[in-house]
Amino acid sequence: MNAKTNETRQHILDVGYQLILSKGFTAVGLSELLKAADVPKGSFYHYFKSKEHFGEVLIASYFEGYMERIEALFFSKNGTGYERLMSYFNRWLDVESGRCNAHKCLVVKLGAEVSDLSETMRSELLTGAERIIAAIAKCIESGIEDGSITVQDSLSTASTIYQQWLGASLLSKLSQDTAQLGGALSMTEQLLKHK
Repeated sequence: MNAKTNETRQHILDVGYQLILSKGFTAVGLSELLKAADVPKGSFYHYFKSKEHFGEVLIASYFEGYMERIEALFFSKNGTGYERLMSYFNRWLDVESGRCNAHKCLVVKLGAEVSDLSETMRSELLTGAERIIAAIAKCIESGIEDGSITVQDSLSTASTIYQQWLGASLLSKLSQDTAQLGGALSMTEQLLKHK
């Protein structure tokens, strides 16, 4: 794809991301997406075979950007493994900015909605969640190595923590406050057995 083509495709994905975050996947019609992105219908089908294919690409694109951000944080040399991991989870509490918080997470927004609707979108979401868990596990391992984290099984701990945050994020959306996320932060600290 040339630069202009790539730019238009990304513009459609960016506009779609915002619409889907606010309304959900099924509630956003193709005509609404095209109008908001200010692109003709033919342009959409130049980039995406169907709305479902658009959803798959949107999820994959979301996780690419997400993984770049968390890997930059997790694998920097700033602070201990524990400090880098807790910095990540503190960002989940920031509901007003960024794409990494509880109210802007596609796993939280689309997990239940598309799992029964589209096998390929469900699979993309699962793959992305597994990549996040693996990155958390690697950060835990670096914390074990530097002595800031005292758990035995990094992958199991990462999975438990991520599940806890997804659940807290869903409850936070239902209650419209961050108390559940604060509880998840406290539990994360306890699970990591920080000294």
